[in-house]
Amino acid sequence: MPTISPPALQQELDSARKQTDQLFNLLDPPFLYERPVAERHRLIFYLGHLETFDWNLIRRNTPGLGSFRQEFEKLFEAGIDPEPGQLPSDQPSDWPTLDEVRSYNAELRRRIDEVLPCISDVYVNIAIEHRFMHAETLAYLFHNLPYNQKRRVSDNTVDPVGEPTREFIHIPSGVATLGQDPDRFGWDNEFAKHAVQVPAFSVSKYKVTNRDYLGFVYAGARPPHFWAKDGEGWSYRGMFGLTPLPLDCPVYATQEEASAYAAWAGKKLLTEEQFHRAAYGTPQGGERPYPWGDAAPSPIHGNFDFHRWDPVPVNATPAGDSAFGVSQLVGNGWEWTRTPFAPFEGFQPFAWYPNYSANFFDNAHFVIKGASARTAACFLRRSFRNWFRPNYPYVYAGFRLVED
Repeated sequence: MPTISPPALQQELDSARKQTDQLFNLLDPPFLYERPVAERHRLIFYLGHLETFDWNLIRRNTPGLGSFRQEFEKLFEAGIDPEPGQLPSDQPSDWPTLDEVRSYNAELRRRIDEVLPCISDVYVNIAIEHRFMHAETLAYLFHNLPYNQKRRVSDNTVDPVGEPTREFIHIPSGVATLGQDPDRFGWDNEFAKHAVQVPAFSVSKYKVTNRDYLGFVYAGARPPHFWAKDGEGWSYRGMFGLTPLPLDCPVYATQEEASAYAAWAGKKLLTEEQFHRAAYGTPQGGERPYPWGDAAPSPIHGNFDFHRWDPVPVNATPAGDSAFGVSQLVGNGWEWTRTPFAPFEGFQPFAWYPNYSANFFDNAHFVIKGASARTAACFLRRSFRNWFRPNYPYVYAGFRLVED
């Protein structure tokens, strides 16, 4: 992996810290003890977890660094992903006070920054990306808080651009390269890099929209989590308030709901390999680092990297189209696939985080690809893989249709 100078790594870590600090500043102190999603920890856990993760990672891999506060290092170490029906039962009183956690965090940051110039690039990159992952996790957790429990932040408006078409685009057979280069940074499930021959298929140019899914609901399907009943119609449960249902924005749904819609429409979801072929392949047979080409990601290419809180219309960012003309494969909502989350051939768990992926190779989680509005730009690399349970309703994930 290329060496990055300590000042540059410090700057990146400070940027990630700023992002999560801003999120916690949306809440008044009492609301940090809420549990907005039943399957997840109370929010106070995440306030302590981010610094604890960094500290535990660095002290365990740096000779001479000992424990600082063992009970907190254990309490805030690991998140949870319980089986359905097995929900946590702790109470707010079971957690330390906010002053205790903030004092602990401040000391950990001071200690980490002191030794950062001596730390391997790998561990600092882990700390940075782990924090950015939680910046997105926290966003969807906060999304489920009552509106009176968070401070409103304005969002950039996007003018409608006309109702998107429902066209399908033919993707000829070709090679898709999955996985990360061995000399680049990536998480364990991104390795090993390999090529797959993908048969021809056709894919919808745009993600399935709220307008599309409305027909499914009128046919008897259950409405998605992000919808709220509004008289005879529906509203969208945005981050900071209810709005009229944005018909041309992508529908956020579970993998089970996405699969059911696809079956209802006589289609399928993408496979992970098909996503790669549609997103990064070219008609000439080559591949690109991003759907739009070689240019560094910017707001003209899509809705990602914290520029917005909520989705935009599926046809609002044509500069981000793939070489085949498929829109928003990266940004404006992750994309569910029908591919179970599983290791690539040659997978080796990392010694410094052995359970990052391996615990989830259980045929109970599915791969999602792309990015949402709250996904950091570092995760837009072609090799990055994300995954969730198929019935998990809170993630910013949509889908598109495939004809094999």
